[in-house]
Amino acid sequence: MQFTKMHGLENDYIYIDTFQEQVANPAELARVVSDRHGGIGSDGLILVGAADAHAAADLRMRIFNADGGEAQMCGNGIRCVAKFAIERGLASRNPLSIQTGRGTLTVSWRADANALVREASVDMGLPILKMSQIPAKIEGFSADDHVVGAQLPASWCAFNTNPHWKHACRYDEKLTLVSMGNPHAIFWCDDVSKVPLEIVGPLIEHHHAFPERINVHFAQRETQSRVKVRTWERGSGITRACGTGACAVVVAGVLEEKLSSKCEVMLMGGALQVEWAGLGQSVIMTGPAVEVCRGTISNEIMEKAK
Repeated sequence: MQFTKMHGLENDYIYIDTFQEQVANPAELARVVSDRHGGIGSDGLILVGAADAHAAADLRMRIFNADGGEAQMCGNGIRCVAKFAIERGLASRNPLSIQTGRGTLTVSWRADANALVREASVDMGLPILKMSQIPAKIEGFSADDHVVGAQLPASWCAFNTNPHWKHACRYDEKLTLVSMGNPHAIFWCDDVSKVPLEIVGPLIEHHHAFPERINVHFAQRETQSRVKVRTWERGSGITRACGTGACAVVVAGVLEEKLSSKCEVMLMGGALQVEWAGLGQSVIMTGPAVEVCRGTISNEIMEKAK
């Protein structure tokens, strides 16, 4: 099976062209190829293929995290899908329409003199704020409520009494929930570099308040137009960048009057530009897309993915 490894700000995935390849068990293939010791090594697997007839899109992407779980969207991944499709002649329009788990999104791409796509801007759609649509279940909030800068409930004792959590939050025990088609929990802190993400990340991801688990982000406001973020991604763990998460952080920052409508989001793998003009407006994300290598997955590895 032919594959391409690509990354957006070092958030890396294995890409398969399903116009050409048959993937019988994508969840298991994701687990096998994502293994950084016995596989290729990645944060997950992305399949690029034909859109469903009802989607009115140029093509479709499906995302599987390193643990095999299917996600609705990947902001860094969709930019790489545009590069993948344009450079292989799978599509040619600009902007591209790409079917995802959160609907059809448009991607405007920019190529250099060698016809290589270096950067793309994605209309990520409207942020989702209703608690029932995150989804989340938190005492004291109704299904239609927005959870923005909310105090953590006292019953969340796993957090409130955990010394690692206290250190991570630096006494700002408040939560904002945003979905960009996939769910995000945002916490503000003084210094993201001191957050023991490997400890508090899984605590939050698997908390019973989040029936579909959740992506976890700690954000540090540097200026009104610049924010630093570290991410624990559900199903993958600590990742170098998260595009949908960067968008969710800016939405949270605007709602909490911490950030301006145009922000540079500094992630471990680099910077994204995110714009959000407020309620009723789409989030626009701009960033790079990079091809690492192409190759063939061996029969030995494919046997493990059956």
